[in-house]
Amino acid sequence: MRGVRFLLEYAKAEEALRNWSVRSTIVVFGSARVRENGPGRQAFWYDQARRFGYIASMHGGALCDDEGVRHNVIATGGGPGIMEAANRGAMEAGAPSIGFNITLPFEQEPNAYSTPDLTFRFHYFAMRKMHLAMRAKALVVFPGGFGTLDELFEILTLAQTGKAPGVPTILFDQSYWTSVINFRVLVDQGMINPEDVRLFEFANSAEEAWRKLISLGLGVAGSPHAREEEKPNLV
Repeated sequence: MRGVRFLLEYAKAEEALRNWSVRSTIVVFGSARVRENGPGRQAFWYDQARRFGYIASMHGGALCDDEGVRHNVIATGGGPGIMEAANRGAMEAGAPSIGFNITLPFEQEPNAYSTPDLTFRFHYFAMRKMHLAMRAKALVVFPGGFGTLDELFEILTLAQTGKAPGVPTILFDQSYWTSVINFRVLVDQGMINPEDVRLFEFANSAEEAWRKLISLGLGVAGSPHAREEEKPNLV
């Protein structure tokens, strides 16, 4: 009966998203371990994820266009930390946001800020990842660990291999990412092509992240890009 469970996990979320007229999303990834008043740069990352959620929701079309369609709705993994911050910023803007949660033995309890009707709890990582990817028109990746790296490279691989159209992708806090991953070594050793590092850009503030998404072609409400026909991003 596993196939039936896959179908149910897909259909439940799909129906809810359509009922809320969600045409596209901006996916925000990042660590569940970051805290609002955490040590080091955690408080900064939390604050900026919250601010980004607010900016994107105010200006991206999540509050509905004149046809009642919602564009660029904030979507997260639904848990605490960076995910909570982005959902919180969207809520403070008065916009709905999505929490694609998953059942895990620790860390992953739903946060209080994603819209209840758009808060889902998946059993299968594969179905959760599919929903995260299929409406995404942009990706903003805050500092995180194994889970964040997994999700980031999943999206980059889909774009690199042509299994999904490339979407504007921002890695937040350049100093963090360049210390965690030496992308130059990957190029120098022939593990990736030089053009692959152009699949993403860096940003160091919420405002910069939003400006770069726009410059990279993210459509906002009222623009031609925002009115693309509704098709999943996966092929």
